[in-house]
Amino acid sequence: MPPSPSPAVSPSGPMRLYDTARQAVVPFEPGPVVAMYTCGITPYDATHLGHAATYVAYDVLQRRLRDRGHETRCVRNITDVDDDILRKAREIGVHYLDLAAAETARFDSDMEALDMLPCWSEPRATSAIADIRKMIGLVLDRGYAYQAGGSVYFDISAFDRFGQVSHFDQDTMLALAAEHGGNPDDPNKRNPLDFVLWQKSAPDEPAWDSKWGPGRPGWHIECSALAMRELGDTVDLHGGGSDLIYPHHECEAAQSEVVTGKQFVRHWMHQAMVRMDGAKMSKSLGNLVFVSDLLKEYDPRAIRLAIVAHHYRDSWEWDDSVMPAAAERLEAWQAAADGSSDPVPAVLDQVRACLDNDLDTPSAVAAIDDAASAGGIQPAAALLGVRLS
Repeated sequence: MPPSPSPAVSPSGPMRLYDTARQAVVPFEPGPVVAMYTCGITPYDATHLGHAATYVAYDVLQRRLRDRGHETRCVRNITDVDDDILRKAREIGVHYLDLAAAETARFDSDMEALDMLPCWSEPRATSAIADIRKMIGLVLDRGYAYQAGGSVYFDISAFDRFGQVSHFDQDTMLALAAEHGGNPDDPNKRNPLDFVLWQKSAPDEPAWDSKWGPGRPGWHIECSALAMRELGDTVDLHGGGSDLIYPHHECEAAQSEVVTGKQFVRHWMHQAMVRMDGAKMSKSLGNLVFVSDLLKEYDPRAIRLAIVAHHYRDSWEWDDSVMPAAAERLEAWQAAADGSSDPVPAVLDQVRACLDNDLDTPSAVAAIDDAASAGGIQPAAALLGVRLS
């Protein structure tokens, strides 16, 4: 595990982060142990820069929290059974778990190259079938779900706080549900925004026995079951890309809270999309820049610098100038580090203050740029996950 930038400090004030549900930058004041859950990959293709941006943001957050004296326990799931991975496995004629294993290995290699802090736990969806079935049973018992057509659906009309995370109106929710596989036209649904907890498997899909017939988990229930199994009923911070706000995180909050009667997440944090050719990077559009390809040409620290030069809440556009600029910056930082090994406390304090201000990595990068001529920037750079030899 990479070393902390310096011994833990006694912070002068609270860290402040934007909370999606509260729609404001608010103090983030967890206890000594910070329980974090970030939505992981569906391993059916290689890691692209949008993935990297998401996980770098939570990596930098963890580094600063540890620097402030906290222990962080970050759980990141692997969705090894869902519509996307089953479709890809079918297309290329392999078992879906073999596909998941191969792509997870590629992802892990990319994350290691980028010097990510290891996850506290990295559970797979298929490891939680018993937990998922138990949770669905509780949702049904409490009157928040119904069975239809061999599947089980969450009844959003029974949960009056639906919309508490996203604050979207119904038309927006319908459009996003259709875009993200929510199938609002499913004739078995009472309401087009109801979402599946347990779905009947197609003949060529994996299936597990249940009281509601053979089938497989819906997308959202997996993360609720894994988060609560690994971290307890309430997590301090839940993260992911901004494309997960609805439906994924909205649905997670609803199904979790009807089971426990408690707040599921104290703080929701979302990474904005990286764009290319005017649209967000996505596998469906094919406008992707793969981390493994960048690593063939650039130092992985330059990839991190390309990402942290942008604020996590700002969507930004990839173009051919991004990596050369990041490589030039890394060269300047490395030259400064080689010229002086004595830490400069002022720049480290500046970077800490920037990160405590809604994880303002662009200002942190600028502070290190300004201090580079004097050298001694190694501890400050380490807070961004950029280790200078």
